[in-house]
Amino acid sequence: MTSPDQVLATRLATEAGQRLVAARADLFASGAGMWTVKDTGDAVAQEFLMGELTRERPDDAVLSEEGREDPRRFGGGRVWIIDPLDGTKEFAQQGRVDWAVHVALWEDDHFVAGAVSLPALDITFAMDPPPVLPAVDRTNPRLITSRNSAPYSAHLVYEALDCEPVRLGSAGAKTMAVVMGEADIYVHDGGMFQWDTAAPAAVAQAAGLFVSRIDGSHIVYNERDPWLPDFIVCRPELSDDVLRALWG
Repeated sequence: MTSPDQVLATRLATEAGQRLVAARADLFASGAGMWTVKDTGDAVAQEFLMGELTRERPDDAVLSEEGREDPRRFGGGRVWIIDPLDGTKEFAQQGRVDWAVHVALWEDDHFVAGAVSLPALDITFAMDPPPVLPAVDRTNPRLITSRNSAPYSAHLVYEALDCEPVRLGSAGAKTMAVVMGEADIYVHDGGMFQWDTAAPAAVAQAAGLFVSRIDGSHIVYNERDPWLPDFIVCRPELSDDVLRALWG
């Protein structure tokens, strides 16, 4: 049976996404500028998620991109790690669907719940029930990177594995592309924050994907410093090749 925490995470990611879709349509219809669209989207999702978590889980700490530091998280225990709107740049561009909402619950040293919604596609992925990883049959693996740049680690993997490049916006959208079988590898070493990857990592792990730092080590969330230097998600059968490309 799906846990109450997972039910909550899935509902919050889905409903925050629905509010963002509605707000985005209104903003575009009003002719709002890019920065207004970005700021409004961040505010709409943050207000909803924090309001619901305060009501539903008042004793849990929250680590959010858009919120103030919650010192309760430094004592360990249950911490919701959320990104109310991952991919604000894409959200502010009409027609783009590669933006997401992230909701994850980390307790001590592991994920308890996690959900990533792709609101423009009306899809939510969750830890439970976990996504079914589709079979793929490709001669060259697909490597997914940001739309405007690719980090050094991605260049190494691209050359070593003779990859086909795929470009998308938010970290959540990139990771879910691997979950959906639209890409095979996501490697990033340009730095990000814990909320950029917590929920995507939770969902990807539940689906059976390989998830790690670029040195192959386990990712620990709710660190005091929210900065996360690097991140790998890939199909499990490619993990050794990816790490070999990075480290020889």
